[in-house]
Amino acid sequence: MAAVTAAFAMALGWPGAVQAAPDPEPQRPSADASPHLPDGWRITGSGGTEKLEWRSPDRVPMGGARIEFRSGDRLLGHPAAAADGRTFRLPLDGVRLGQARDLRVEAAGRRLDAEGTNAGRGRDLEGPSAPSPLTGTLPVNPVNKVDPGVAGKFRTVRGEYSLPSVRLPGLDERVEMKAVVVAPAGATGRRPLVLFLHGRHDTCFDTAGTRTSDWPCGTGQKQVPSYRGHLHDQKLLASQGYVTVSVSANGINAQDAMRADGGAPFRSSLIRLHLGHWADWAADPAKAPAVVRKAPRADLGRVLLVGHSRGGEAVNQATLDSLYPPPAAQDGYRGRVRWTIRGTVLTAPSALAQNPVPDVPSMTILPGCDGDMPDLQGEAYVDGTRGVSRGTALHSAVYMVGANHNYFNTEWTPGQAAAPAEDDFTYSGDQHDRVCSEGTKTRLTAKQQQKAGSTYIATAARLFIARDDRARPLIDGSGVRAASAGSARIYTHAVGAGRSGAFLPDASATVGGGRLCAQLDPDPAVSCLPSRLQQVSPHFALWETAKEPGRYALAMRWTKSGATTRFSPAHPVSLSGAKMLTLRVIVPPNTTGTRLDVSLTDASGKRATLGRVRVDGLPGTGRTSSYWAREVRVPLSAAARAGLDLARVKTLYLTPRTSSGKAWLMDAWGWRPGTPAVEPAQLARVDVGRMTVKEGGPGTRTYQVPVTVSGKGSGQIRVFVDEPGHKYPVVHTVTVHPGASVNVRMTVKGDDRYEDEVHRRVFVKSIHGAVVGSHRGKIIVKNDDPEPTMRVTPVADRVTEGRQLVWRISLSAVADESMSGDLWIRPIRRGAELSTKDVSPSWLKENFEVSPGPQRALSRLPDEPRLSFDIPAGSRSVLVKVPTIADRVTEPVESLLLMLNTAAADDEEIKGPKVTGTVRDAA
Repeated sequence: MAAVTAAFAMALGWPGAVQAAPDPEPQRPSADASPHLPDGWRITGSGGTEKLEWRSPDRVPMGGARIEFRSGDRLLGHPAAAADGRTFRLPLDGVRLGQARDLRVEAAGRRLDAEGTNAGRGRDLEGPSAPSPLTGTLPVNPVNKVDPGVAGKFRTVRGEYSLPSVRLPGLDERVEMKAVVVAPAGATGRRPLVLFLHGRHDTCFDTAGTRTSDWPCGTGQKQVPSYRGHLHDQKLLASQGYVTVSVSANGINAQDAMRADGGAPFRSSLIRLHLGHWADWAADPAKAPAVVRKAPRADLGRVLLVGHSRGGEAVNQATLDSLYPPPAAQDGYRGRVRWTIRGTVLTAPSALAQNPVPDVPSMTILPGCDGDMPDLQGEAYVDGTRGVSRGTALHSAVYMVGANHNYFNTEWTPGQAAAPAEDDFTYSGDQHDRVCSEGTKTRLTAKQQQKAGSTYIATAARLFIARDDRARPLIDGSGVRAASAGSARIYTHAVGAGRSGAFLPDASATVGGGRLCAQLDPDPAVSCLPSRLQQVSPHFALWETAKEPGRYALAMRWTKSGATTRFSPAHPVSLSGAKMLTLRVIVPPNTTGTRLDVSLTDASGKRATLGRVRVDGLPGTGRTSSYWAREVRVPLSAAARAGLDLARVKTLYLTPRTSSGKAWLMDAWGWRPGTPAVEPAQLARVDVGRMTVKEGGPGTRTYQVPVTVSGKGSGQIRVFVDEPGHKYPVVHTVTVHPGASVNVRMTVKGDDRYEDEVHRRVFVKSIHGAVVGSHRGKIIVKNDDPEPTMRVTPVADRVTEGRQLVWRISLSAVADESMSGDLWIRPIRRGAELSTKDVSPSWLKENFEVSPGPQRALSRLPDEPRLSFDIPAGSRSVLVKVPTIADRVTEPVESLLLMLNTAAADDEEIKGPKVTGTVRDAA
């Protein structure tokens, strides 16, 4: 089969191409042993139809986190869930399995396979083991002057509409067009429109309480009404004068399991289809459904999108697709864009693509007790915008201590939902957690969480839509709180808006007294956190690869007061016009009182100390992601008094005033109050495609994975390519221009030996001046060589007890991939059959997970007993052995009947010949 190497070429005059390393030697396990997988794992199928299967002891709840099969830190792929919700299968087409002992199942940093769904993340947090003082006190931040959580003056009207279902490109089943509307009664004039999209959840349930991901729902089932779960948010906004609509996406939830993008393009199409109808109804209300006619006319020039979980990623994608249209062939919306999205709210969102829209304001809610998305990957919607565009849009993160994932939606909340529901924090285990277990001082009740969520959604509406700057301090890191959020402990930080002159840790900076650390790197010498603390920081959430350049922080560690760390960007920073210097600093959870003096020098060497900041850690345990940056500020007045040239600031100094500690600087900016108007820049849009080619005979052929660039302007992206011989993707920085193709050249070396198809991934991320639509693509090399046939021949099929029965499984030709099959154990028709007490107990345990007693025939073992085998790549045969034991019992001749069973590349089962082994008494 093909060997695939990769290189880059650009039609933009990028000089040369990258020479790929040679293919690695194939791994060749012992030929006389079947691969031993961990408990719960097995490989099904053979001859090109193999699937890696994992079965959980409990049902794995359907949620926003993407299920991942991994070998160590290497992603194997995203399996599909079976109807039972416990079994997950990944086709092994083009997948290099690696060492069986390294297999693991994860979901957003939460490991599932160690003890089924009750496998906690097994992490040890640094810092004191006693509860943080923050767990025992009420919030101390001052109350903001404006409280958007207070209900408005309008009564509300409510109703639903249901339109003909739609077919979206790439989905087999049609998707519903259904929504619930809550609007202000008696409001005059056009009113802003707020659209909600729920997350990924079960789609159907029955009277017995069984939930499924069926679509359409079957006889005796009802749809889970997830779209009604935001009525509490809708009622608050409608009372304040907003028209609100919450749309249903069950048809997508049931069909997106195998999508690497998590279904975001489908949900984006659904959102824009609804917006298209609202634009039609605003133009001609007579054609609108009854509930829309009862509402004020919607102002499509002022739209806020609110999404929860996968819905959060979807509203980001819909915003991107509205500004920078996707390729038409891939899009489910074909009309004009007749709306303007002024902001987005992303509640506990997924961030599978990590492609935030830089020039539309956003607010991301991060629930500290999220059991579905425990890595809080939504932080990427803040951090990932830095440097991409102009930086004038506010991007805020709101960390809500004690909130879980599900309770933001009442239809996912026990006691409020129509369908069965649960506390998602228990997904990682039922053991007591001092921060997140129900009844602890920090854990919010469902009602408290929903009220706090509604308050901050209304805050985003007040700021992004109503342009009321008095709401900004609630979400921009200013350290104030909303009275309506009650006792919820809520912390915020932000980038953009009135920030300028960035101190961003990157490889071009000069550091002294600390170190530039990599957010994602398996090498402990360069990583920001040790491996045992992997995935405890939302800032360091894993993307497509365990090693990602371009993501850094400034790490500081000290054992005495006064040990200064200095940071100098490659070029002087301008803080002109700024009133303060604002810093985002991480300290370990449950630590308090970290104090840092902050100083600056300008290009001439003049230095000024601005002041001292205090940073406290968040409450955290080994089951939370609490290494999160707190925003702190110091005035720049001291720099002005000292005569610093704030237009050319060269170095930032951080001097600890505590005896020991550690901290990580995410960034620092010049800051001034206010929310500037945002005009989206003309950016290039990049979409990565895929292509399938045939291997061909001996010789090499070069193919290209299509990378399409549309939009306007030029930008830079990072391109990650799987290349043979490399453990991690090879990374290139590429400049892109609309209309000028960016291609990944893959060299395919053909041969005449059978192997399954080969997959080579390509994924991209924006650096500057570009947005990414479809971030992931691949080349698939299809095998065109005939599959070898198998035969079974006896080596030792007539033995005395105490010896081994042995058969050889042979191939008609050598293959370049392992070939698997089974010898099914069948009942014999006459005579005595070999039993569980006639074979080695250890062999019995290893192959069938049973003990010898009670004695029964081997063919009567549970789950269709079989002996699985694997012929390694490059080998022609393998031995299958059945070790018998000698006893003192006089017995007749005993037999074992085996039938060879394999599967062809078209999934058709091939039942082969039967062979018989006999065992006689040793005497």
